[in-house]
Amino acid sequence: MLPTHVTLVDVGPRDGLQNESQPVPAATKVELVHRLQSAGLREIEVTSFVSPKWVPQMGDNAEVMAGIARQAGVRYSVLTPNMKGFEGALAAKADEVVIFAAASEAFSQRNINCSIAESIERFRPVAEAARAHGMKVRAAVSCALGCPYQGEVGIDAVDDVVQRLLDIGSHHIGIADTIGVGTAGRVQRVMEAAMKRVPLAELSGHFHDTYGQALANIYACLQLGVHTFDASVAGLGGCPYAKGATGNVATEDVVYLLHGLGIQTGVDLDALVDAGAFISDALGRPTASRVARATLAKRARGANA
Repeated sequence: MLPTHVTLVDVGPRDGLQNESQPVPAATKVELVHRLQSAGLREIEVTSFVSPKWVPQMGDNAEVMAGIARQAGVRYSVLTPNMKGFEGALAAKADEVVIFAAASEAFSQRNINCSIAESIERFRPVAEAARAHGMKVRAAVSCALGCPYQGEVGIDAVDDVVQRLLDIGSHHIGIADTIGVGTAGRVQRVMEAAMKRVPLAELSGHFHDTYGQALANIYACLQLGVHTFDASVAGLGGCPYAKGATGNVATEDVVYLLHGLGIQTGVDLDALVDAGAFISDALGRPTASRVARATLAKRARGANA
């Protein structure tokens, strides 16, 4: 029942880098995108068009988008929280806009200072404008497996947000475990509910590895036929509103799992490890990918033999 091919969306350049405290040069971000697409990634979340007052790390969004040597068959997506952001995305010739809504009222209020319903209505004109310009709209349901403020999030609450996002014109729905508390059985139940509303080809999973469950949760989704997942090279990222939440699951680790299952990804794992090593070196810290660490150590042993 497992899929034969999986699509991976690398969110490292945007979700992975947005909370870095030290500025990451635009040229470094562009080079990361180039390395990811050279490794075979065909879906890359590049940047976000948000106010630099709130996310200063993404203040170079237009420069980064302009610097990319685009490859045919690669989709370049950007986060667009409002119409001003959409105008920037349109000018930058983004292929896809990303919007989001929490399944937790508490998280929505603490994150963007409004209710879930209000947040989704704010995205309605963005979705409508994107569709009018032939751009894909990818929506994420954050805190779908748990909230740092209210704790458990009901499946009915997730289901309601999924439908609301579809109603405003979203093409794709991603179920996001923002703080990494989900376990395989719970993930399957949430995904099964979403599958009743969303075509399988337009449903994805986004998992953080706070409790070490991300790969298990991805496997649980594979058993249902889900075949699109977000991941972040070198395990970059986290959530500033969710204390203790570690980064997204490392793309390298997901690729290793999938290849071990005989599932095609189109990704060259060695080239991906190199991409992760590049950005980790640029940030001055080791990669968070266990597969990358093992691979780099093996290479070092081989070089010293």
